[in-house]
Amino acid sequence: MESRSLNVVLVPLASLILLLGLTSAQLSVDYYSKTCPGAEEIVRKEMIQILSAAPSLAGPFLRLHFHDCFVRGCDGSVLLDSTSGTKAEKDAKPNLTLRGFGSVERVKAKLEKACPNTVSCADVLALMARDAVWLSKGPTWPVWLGRKDGRISLANETKQLPPPKANLTQLIQMFSVKGLDLKDIVVLSGGHTIGTAHCSSISDRLYNFTGLDNLSDVDPFLDMKYITKLRSKCSPTDTKTLIEMDPGSFKTFDNSYYKLVAKRRSAFHSDWALLTNSFTRDYVLKHANGFESEFFQDFADSMIKMGNVDVLTGSQGEIRKTCSVVNY
Repeated sequence: MESRSLNVVLVPLASLILLLGLTSAQLSVDYYSKTCPGAEEIVRKEMIQILSAAPSLAGPFLRLHFHDCFVRGCDGSVLLDSTSGTKAEKDAKPNLTLRGFGSVERVKAKLEKACPNTVSCADVLALMARDAVWLSKGPTWPVWLGRKDGRISLANETKQLPPPKANLTQLIQMFSVKGLDLKDIVVLSGGHTIGTAHCSSISDRLYNFTGLDNLSDVDPFLDMKYITKLRSKCSPTDTKTLIEMDPGSFKTFDNSYYKLVAKRRSAFHSDWALLTNSFTRDYVLKHANGFESEFFQDFADSMIKMGNVDVLTGSQGEIRKTCSVVNY
């Protein structure tokens, strides 16, 4: 994978102060400067190796962080295994297609070797998501660190995750309870540029949109040529095949996702929903025609904002030694 310099930070200090106005003062960009000064470098070196071998994991790493933050806040709860008495988030239906857990443990093990009991799994997720985007030729941003890991992970709480079938009203409600606004919705949706989706996530748009369960029952808001293309890859019962959400450049973080949404060739109904509101539609159309640097700045801002949703700090939570199990 091509190496890139990290000398440039996109987000100005004034923007950071505004974004973090409601965030605990115990988070900081230099949180590990004394306890584990090489933490970010360790994460980055591992990420370069991981994505050099498997570049398609960039999207899953970003998705892991997103799914973590939308349930109980950014506390690493998505990483916990189920126990004999509790079904965890990772085993709930919305999370069954998540990938990258082994890589998270690999990075965490490196950090434990260098700085035992110091860097939280929640912080590891935030750093890996940032580096996944950057290594895909997207923006970088300073990650505010100091999150603690939660000890609770409940499968039934994953209903807070925005589903692929969501309309804009539902998206607004689900994002707003996390302190994220209309702009964050359209900007963070742009992360689908490095994503993939299972056929099972879109099969209703292709074969059974209203419940009629026949070949004519398709999502009328999906381009017919794109439907034909997707049907050639996805059968009605396919649960394993992955399709690129940004065909042709799904390994590169860019603004071409918005071009597809504008053409009604986006994979999820929730992507098409961005065209149903004047603000989000204008954003999609503008960035479908360029302005990539502006999108990069907006994405960095929204990722910082999302990464600080309901974080545990100070004496809250713990620093897990292994991300899949709580400390005993």
